[in-house]
This record gives sequence, C-alpha cells and structure tokens, in this order.
Amino acid sequence: MYKKEIEAYIESHKQEMIEDICSLCRINSEKMPYKEGMPFGPGAFEALTEALTMAESYGFSIRNYDNYVGTVDMNHKEQQLDILAHLDVVPAGEGWKETEPFEPIVKDGKLFGRGTSDDKGPAVAALYAMRAVKELNIPLSKNVRLILGTDEECGSSDIAHYYAVEKEAPMTFSPDGAFPVVNTEKGSLSGHFTADWEPSERLPRLVSLEAGIKVNVVPGKANAVVAGLEEHVLEQIAKDCTNKTGIRFEIRREGEHAFITAIGQSAHASIPEEGNNALTGLLTYLTKLPLAECGQVFMLRRLLSLIPHGDTSGRALGIAMGDEISGDLTLAFSLLKVWDSGLEGTFDSRCPICSTEENVLNVVKRNMADKGFTIHNDSMNPPHHVDGDSPFVKTLLEAYESYTGRKGECISMGGGTYVHHLKNGVAFGASMPETDNRMHGADEYAVVEELVVSAKIFAQVIVDLCS
Repeated sequence: MYKKEIEAYIESHKQEMIEDICSLCRINSEKMPYKEGMPFGPGAFEALTEALTMAESYGFSIRNYDNYVGTVDMNHKEQQLDILAHLDVVPAGEGWKETEPFEPIVKDGKLFGRGTSDDKGPAVAALYAMRAVKELNIPLSKNVRLILGTDEECGSSDIAHYYAVEKEAPMTFSPDGAFPVVNTEKGSLSGHFTADWEPSERLPRLVSLEAGIKVNVVPGKANAVVAGLEEHVLEQIAKDCTNKTGIRFEIRREGEHAFITAIGQSAHASIPEEGNNALTGLLTYLTKLPLAECGQVFMLRRLLSLIPHGDTSGRALGIAMGDEISGDLTLAFSLLKVWDSGLEGTFDSRCPICSTEENVLNVVKRNMADKGFTIHNDSMNPPHHVDGDSPFVKTLLEAYESYTGRKGECISMGGGTYVHHLKNGVAFGASMPETDNRMHGADEYAVVEELVVSAKIFAQVIVDLCS
C-alpha cells in the first residue's frame, strides 16, 4: 500500500536528501571534551542542533534531551515505532584519498565522507521516510519517533540518559547495520585479569611486554624487551616461530637489550579468525627463548596454555560453544602488559545465545584461578535476540523484499548495536549485505542508491506498522 507514491516522493527528493546528509557530514562530531551544555563537546552539539533544526523546518515536532539526544515525532498519538540513529562519528583518522573526511562528495554513485554510512546518512534517510509519509498525507493511527543520539561510538551514555526518562516503544529499529534484519547480537565478556610473582634479576630475562591498542581489536603488533640473549639465538627462534605461526619478528639491539616487535594481522575482535594475533604470537616466541626460570616465565607459559596462538574459540579456556542461530563463541586476546613482578591483560569474547554467566564467566574464573590468575569481572553482557517470526520482524523483511527484490532473512552479528539492550530492538539497514562501507576507516562511503532505497523501505515500514 502506497508503494508507488512513496517511490515517487523519495526519487523526487533524492538530491535534497543528499544535500541534507552532506550538511551534517561537514560537521566533525567526534566526541570532544565536555563543555557546559555540551556533554560530548561542541561537535556533537552542533550536529544535533543542525539535525533538529532540519527536522523542525520540515514541520516535525522536536525535543532536545539536555543535548544528549534529540527526538523527531510524526504526531502526538500512541507510541508504536522508534527509529534509533546517531550523529556522532569516530575520529577521522589518516589515509583519506577520495576527499577530506569532513568534505563530503559524490563520486561514481558513492557519497564519501566521515559519517555518510555511520550513521548520519541513514539518520537522514529515516527523516526523509518520515517526510514522505507526512507530506503524502498517509493516515497513521500511531506515532513514529526518530531518536538522534550523540554518543553511540563511545559507550552510548546518551541513550542511557534518554531511557532514564522515556519508555521503549513497542518496536525499535536502528539503521546502523545492514540489511536484511540483524535480530541476534552476541553477548560479550571483556575478561580483565591480573597476576603477580616475586621479581627476579636473573639473566636472560624478559624486561617488559606491551601489546594491544583497544579491547575490541586483535593486535597487529606487539612489543617486548629482553636482556642477556645473543642475537643468533633470538633470530633462529624467531625464524622457527614465523614458520609455525605466520607472525614476523623484527629485532633491534641496544647493548644488552633486544627490542622485539611481533607483526601479525589486525582484525575486529568479533572476527578474530580473520586476523593473526601478534600478542599470542609474541608469547609463543618468548616462551621458546632460553630465559632464566622464574615466576614470570612460569606464569607466561601458563597464560599461553589458557589462550594459545590460533585459539579464537576459547577452547583452551573451556568455553568453546555455539548454536545454530548466533554461531560460535569467539575470543580475541587483545591487551597485555607484563613487567618484572606482574601482568595485566584483557581478552574480548563474543558469546552466542546459548552462553550464560554459569557456562562462560564462571568457567573462565575457575580455570584461570587454577593457573594463578585473577579475573576481575563480576558479570558479562548478555546476548540479544528478537524472534525472527514476530510480526515486527516479518514486516521489516517484507518491506525489504518488496523494494529490493531480494530474499529477506534474519542474520546474527558478533558486535553490539544501539538496540542491544532494548527488548524488541533490531538493526535494519542502511546498506546492502555485500557493501563494505569502510565504516570507521579512511574513505568511508555510502552508496547513494542504497540510501535512497533505504528511505523508501523505512517509509513503507512506518506505514505498515503505524497505520
């Protein structure tokens, strides 16, 4: 119903929609230091102000929640559907070639710029879906609300602030993933652990080890300093480890000290099997060196036995598991510091629907304690799942199929989205399954036609769910 009218409206407003996306993407809205009245800094504040002004100019009722979140309402009727998008972005980073990060430009059917796909482009597509329904005078019996957050990339404290005063709508989708529908998100355990021992000055010895940049990134590099070993020993064992692990080793000497860099392949922690972990590769190397026996060496061997190189399933920790809906548990050893008398580390595990604190957290605690490690987590983030046969999800899939001609199906992901803690929330759009938007990377882009069809699909969903 109303498909022909919706398609005609969005096509006729296509250029205007792209221009509105560009106006938001020219604003650097990465998280910045707090200023009075600007909880996430001036960039996020400016983007929220611009977006709400835009929505108000199209005749919508808006509300600002202390500059954490803004809302755009279709009407004042009973709440039925929330669309949850965000206006903050990750830092621009280096390596941009198509354009400067905050100078959006269309090339070859792609809109390049930071935020074009994550998530300003989809947010504006949702706004234009609401415009289409409003300006076509399609009658609705219930309300749809566009919720615009400003802290999704750094912890979602914006949404926590919003839901502290507002109730969830009966149905929520976030256009911050991909089509068709992401109805399952794995749980997670960021396992933070420590150990200590009596220091030793015996040679040869490990002076220090440091690896990892973020808990959700498989380390592509890891560094260590050793003392008291001859270069030919270091080089021969490095060669052997490279043959076994695929990790390369660069060794630089300064007097009695050797500075070792292990080089692997970085990856997102939700797909650790696509990387080659330099941290565990470096541990493998160090435990092969003829270091003097001490508490440090003993504990590093034990640590490697719990998370050996190449084990991305948590098998050695005793938590390997999986199910048909959400797939297998994954594990990435992502952060580690070692000094003369102790260590501190963190691993990132993405846990399927069948996971619980009893069969993951408690097992990890027990098995690590048996080896002398203390894990400091008291809880884990539970998995999220919405019934794929619910009328809500079926309506989303039907709209997707109608406007794309593709088969709609539910999919699972290892990462968490804005809707992870919402009872009836799913990720829906705004890119096609095969599209790599370079999200969070240089030359981020959105395919223009995918934004256009997203706006059409969202408009149809509004009509189907709120009429």
